Amino acid sequence: MNVTGLSNLLASPRLLAHHPFGGNTPGNFLEGFLSGLGHPVIGLDHLAFVIAIGLIAAGLRHGWLMPLIFIVTAIAGTGLHLIGANLPQPELVIAGSVLLFGIFLALGRPLSSPLVIGLAAVAGVFHGYAYGEAVVGAQMNPVAAYLLGFSLIQLAIAMGAYTLAKGWYESQQTLLNLRFIGFLLAGVGLAFTSGALLG
Repeated sequence: MNVTGLSNLLASPRLLAHHPFGGNTPGNFLEGFLSGLGHPVIGLDHLAFVIAIGLIAAGLRHGWLMPLIFIVTAIAGTGLHLIGANLPQPELVIAGSVLLFGIFLALGRPLSSPLVIGLAAVAGVFHGYAYGEAVVGAQMNPVAAYLLGFSLIQLAIAMGAYTLAKGWYESQQTLLNLRFIGFLLAGVGLAFTSGALLG
């Protein structure tokens, strides 16, 4: 399958919906919480980025802050969507963030903590903005549960990746694992970026 075909598959409405309830707005706390848990996992672009954050954070000084900052800015991005703000080209920025962070990993070189954490914070706003689509029109109770759900699942995934990768940075041999994962994530990002540009 060529890049265009793959990007069309990944950009299909079924995959871009990223919504455990098939587009229905959560009506209570439980639905909001389950939707929040599911959204970052169902969306391959979001999941890939959260994994990349954890893997990159493991090689940074005070890197554990990066997943936390990403989550806080994602909450802010959801808030922007709910108040009706418009962000330019969110799908393209989200796809580009996956591509960029995949490249960071694939390069296997030391990264500047402030720069990478700053980029993760900006990406968080856009990822959170996309998450906000699932709860537009919902009441405050399910919205709060949704924010809690997507915060917890992203923290768990990112910190799981962080813990897994922490020891890999100490060995040149296992560093190749990170670089290989980086190429895979960059491939996902490239497919989504192609889909966003061609869509």
